[in-house]
Amino acid sequence: MSSRHQIDLSLRFDRRAKLPATRRIEATGADEVPASRPPKAEVQREAYLASPALEEVVNLAIALGRPLLLQGDPGCGKTRLAHAVAYALGLPIEESYIKSTSKAQDLLYTYDAVRRLHDVQLSTTAGRPRRANTVADYIRFGPLGRAIIRASHGRRSVVLIDEVDKADLDFPNDLLRELDRLEFDVAEAPEIAFKVPSDQPALRPIIIVTHNEEKALPTAFLRRCIFHYVKFPEEELEAILAQHDINDADLRRKAIEVVNKLRERELLKKPGLSELLDWVGYLQARKTKPAELDRLPAVQALIKNVADLDKAHAAFPSSMPTARRV
Repeated sequence: MSSRHQIDLSLRFDRRAKLPATRRIEATGADEVPASRPPKAEVQREAYLASPALEEVVNLAIALGRPLLLQGDPGCGKTRLAHAVAYALGLPIEESYIKSTSKAQDLLYTYDAVRRLHDVQLSTTAGRPRRANTVADYIRFGPLGRAIIRASHGRRSVVLIDEVDKADLDFPNDLLRELDRLEFDVAEAPEIAFKVPSDQPALRPIIIVTHNEEKALPTAFLRRCIFHYVKFPEEELEAILAQHDINDADLRRKAIEVVNKLRERELLKKPGLSELLDWVGYLQARKTKPAELDRLPAVQALIKNVADLDKAHAAFPSSMPTARRV
């Protein structure tokens, strides 16, 4: 049985676990991963309320060693889930925020050939003896590369690949081998190679990929993933707001009522969880009374285009400017 099919039940994400306010977790982001005695950083608890379905699918992905592909509207909590899982499990998180120019190899490593050439030319023109100039001096490891290196040293990581659909269509296909085998080598220096030990599935990185449905993903990539659609958490909204220090219960309930009414309209961009948290946090800071929310104060935090703004005012006539009321 190959390592990618071994079931790993050594680690489980528990959404109900009581967690400390801060934890010391291995620091991330360095180009190289220390083999031993890694530096640690103080990390604040992630205020995240996962649903039972999310808990189940996270543990399924961990057990099978497959990337967890999260789909859903922007702002529904996909990205923060990766941070919540890392914090709950006490693991370092390596983050990659994908752009239109991102290349799959960047997740593993980059090689700065231009800088190496510049250093060679500089030492030659300066008339100084040139020090040994190896390829390794110009390799910088990416988030997935660092996670694989960390596993080769016996330590586990969470890897976030955020908004994978922003990259071109070749991006997910170019990662298929690395996601399957969890190993890579440096083409410019074949002697540099790392892999997750095949007989230790408990060291496999926990990979979470987010997708905003801007582009379809290749079938071969989907086949390697565990899929979950993150819905707008209607039933958990009050608990989520309370967890984010929205302490006025009446304000919480009224804000949820207003947002749910807006989401029932045919809007081009319905307000999501991120917009709700921004909006109600601002209103609480301004000591806004719940009865005033029908006037849609600070509605710009919820609504993001003119057509939707008109529909929002139509849903709440008292929010319309005097000159526009009928």
